[in-house]
Amino acid sequence: MPGLRDEWSRLVSAPDSLGGSRTWHILDNGAELAAAGLTPTGTILCVHGNPTWSYLWRTVLQQATEWARSGGDAPQGDASEGDTSQGIAEVWRVIAVDQLEMGYSERSGQSRTLKTRVADLGLLTETLELQTPVVTLGHDWGGVVSLGWAVDHPDLLAGVMLLNTAIHQPEDSPLPAVLRLVLQRSLLVTSTVRTTGFLDTTLAIAHPALAGDVRAAFRAPYRTAARRAGIGAFVADIPVDDEHESSVELSRISTAVAKLSVPALMLWGPRDPVFSDRYLADLITRLPHADVARFERAGHLVGEDVAVAPIMMTWLAEHITASDDRQPVSAQGTHPAAEHSAVPAGDEISVAPWRPLWATLDEFAGDSTRAAETALVEMAPRGSREQRVVTWGLLGKRVSEISEGLLQIGVKKGDRVSLLIPPGADLTAVVYACLRIGAIIVVADAGLGLTGLGRAVRGAHPTHIIGIQRALTAARALGWPGQKISAGQLGRPLASVLRVSHSLGDIARIGRDARKQRGELPLGSDDAVGADVAVGAGDTAAILFTSGSTGPAKGVVYTHGQLSALISVLSRQFGIGPGTGLVAGFAPFALLGPALGAVSVTPDMDVTSPRTLTAQAVAQAAIAVDATVVFASPAALVNVLATASELTLSERRALGSVSTVLSAGAPLAVPLLERVQKLVPEAIIHTPYGMTEGLVMTDVTLAEILRSAADGGVAGGVCVGRPVAGVSIRISALDALGGATGELLATPGVTGEIVVAAAHLKDHYDQLWVTERESRRDRDSAAKTASGLSESRWHRTADVGHFDANGRLWVEGRLSHVISTAAGVITPVGPEQAVEKLPGVKRAAAVGVGPSGAQQLVVVVELDGAKRLRSGVTLATATLSSDVRNVVRASTAHVGGSDVAAVLVVSDLPTDVRHNSKIDRIALAAWAGDILAGGRRHAP
Repeated sequence: MPGLRDEWSRLVSAPDSLGGSRTWHILDNGAELAAAGLTPTGTILCVHGNPTWSYLWRTVLQQATEWARSGGDAPQGDASEGDTSQGIAEVWRVIAVDQLEMGYSERSGQSRTLKTRVADLGLLTETLELQTPVVTLGHDWGGVVSLGWAVDHPDLLAGVMLLNTAIHQPEDSPLPAVLRLVLQRSLLVTSTVRTTGFLDTTLAIAHPALAGDVRAAFRAPYRTAARRAGIGAFVADIPVDDEHESSVELSRISTAVAKLSVPALMLWGPRDPVFSDRYLADLITRLPHADVARFERAGHLVGEDVAVAPIMMTWLAEHITASDDRQPVSAQGTHPAAEHSAVPAGDEISVAPWRPLWATLDEFAGDSTRAAETALVEMAPRGSREQRVVTWGLLGKRVSEISEGLLQIGVKKGDRVSLLIPPGADLTAVVYACLRIGAIIVVADAGLGLTGLGRAVRGAHPTHIIGIQRALTAARALGWPGQKISAGQLGRPLASVLRVSHSLGDIARIGRDARKQRGELPLGSDDAVGADVAVGAGDTAAILFTSGSTGPAKGVVYTHGQLSALISVLSRQFGIGPGTGLVAGFAPFALLGPALGAVSVTPDMDVTSPRTLTAQAVAQAAIAVDATVVFASPAALVNVLATASELTLSERRALGSVSTVLSAGAPLAVPLLERVQKLVPEAIIHTPYGMTEGLVMTDVTLAEILRSAADGGVAGGVCVGRPVAGVSIRISALDALGGATGELLATPGVTGEIVVAAAHLKDHYDQLWVTERESRRDRDSAAKTASGLSESRWHRTADVGHFDANGRLWVEGRLSHVISTAAGVITPVGPEQAVEKLPGVKRAAAVGVGPSGAQQLVVVVELDGAKRLRSGVTLATATLSSDVRNVVRASTAHVGGSDVAAVLVVSDLPTDVRHNSKIDRIALAAWAGDILAGGRRHAP
């Protein structure tokens, strides 16, 4: 059988809990370790589920054995799941059991309940005399059995590891449809015993599909109906209600698990039709300290879908072995030395003290003069009602009522609240109400699309969802978790269909009544929310999902202290504060307006589609708040310029009063910025560099970009300026294959991955332990190479760039877009900039085709004006091809001048899921490779 060594397989006789002696089949690398002269420092006890067997754990045995022999130098698995490489000195014995009636263990013909199986496993481990410490590893119903053993053996237990499993059926959720179907008496025996239906279905849901020989290996112990009897018995033993024989034992285990304090790791595949994210959420409530890694593309057989063994071995080395003096990354992703770290520019400047985000709102709402002033404006869509103006007093009152109302309906500190409301007064009020009571806001942009949004919401597993009708309809249809609360008032029949418990109006009224009953003093009399909810800087405040432009959207976790630090940066760097009129074409900045003391407005646009922002919408919003600051994404600015001819004289005057324009999210060409400058002639244009994980890392103005044009060096790129106060940046140099393997340095002219540290940087990724560990893997080397940064929390941005001699950062593209040719490594932005200066070229993309280290450089161009290709793809003309080759050769002189293998012309370059201005180079590279290999000549 592939991946299975004969020397691991053996039979063991042990007493069972029913009074007999039974023969177990186990896989055990103990003899192999002994033959190599290696003494185990602990045992991993692996328990499979139904209908698999110990073959499921073959990679764990192999990885543990190879790492023990090599001292940690064995291959690390799929780098796409995160580089988990690290020297491992520990030696783990792995014992993987075939449960009785399953795999190649004895068929006794006796009925084995959950209680029996847990007791049987205990008797087997007594016979085996396991070396301590012991870490359990379980999957499916083997997860329950392994946890049963864990809670019964506290003297041996050092940790628990779990793949998709469940130990409790939520009272408000039905049993998964697949299990309901199989448990029907008419189908149970037929699908599980008489035929291989249940077995085949389980093996068929791997992602990607299992190889034929692997599938055959899983099927091998179950060739006859007699051999499959245990499969049917295992399904029948699932406790469907409190009357079931095994429900008492399941309840005992689930209750006891919540008392475990040992390290825990959960590796989860959310594409599981049985053990979905709701069961993961339940496990997290019982083991809140657990490290969690969700793999969006994986499903029930997550151990087959993902290279989990290297992840497990690395986690064990960091969390279990007593001799390991490394400080582990906690479940929240925070290195102990970094919990209160401050990482300023120049590595020496302190960070402002923590200030609650609602402090300014309370101050203004309680001030008799300011309370009547405008806090925010909600623009009316064209042709609808008038714009909505909300004063500081009204906003403070609404926030106070909603926060009290949320407490009254059971929203607690630490609860996750998914907000599916467009930017405006309602969203602002709910955000601040949740923050005040310590509830965690979950924000995922509808621009992710229904699939991406659903993935984000289910992954975050909110306790409550507050949304507009359209969002709640999707939540009902797709089974999104959480209590449903409507932003607007719904009729009773519709509310019942959507399972809506309250509206925001109901909650505000409940809060208002509760305050009256307590005889609360008027707002502004230091009464806050009426209930004593202590919220500190270290408490989690928000989970913001990334755009999904570089893979499945990730949940980025921020604490209250980190958001407070962000407010300080925005105020200090851009002068945003009381008296500022802020036009926010980027929703997060509108939400931060009250914390800054600014009067904010979101222009009339679809915030999920930047290209819907028009020049008139910006101007009208500017008029509404007497704007001095405008924030808009690059894609939005493109459309603003395209619609500028529609502006009236008064609208042009309003834009002429703007003093600051901010645009971030993708590189902006200087000619475009110069056109924006003509539209806002008195404004200083800033193009800060940041990401969801750190919204503002550097800043640069158009004037400085123009001054720095000659400083980019031979690699070129986009100048994004110097680190803002509170930020440190380093470069990890690229190796010959384009990997960022160099030490963290600030040496000018060295191209590598951009690594950042700041007090307002995200705390960690939600339920992505592997990704989080990868983003922090250089913190130890940072302490050694960057003086004064021993307490830094570093984040690898996956962007590549370099510093110039004046300390300015230049971005050269994404790490995943680096082209590794035989002549050297090429970053894409420099060659693209050179090509885009050619007459008739609107946009260009440089991609690599072929294996790493020997990739061929291909340039794909989109032409402008009359030369634009109407559809499809063609080779460039001889003249254009020659021109492209010449400018690319000159722009890559630092690697000897790279030759271009092909120049292709397309009608439109593909953009990524969210950012209209970002070219999807990964998709383009795959397409170009197919074209050059003789594939269909369709558009990319």
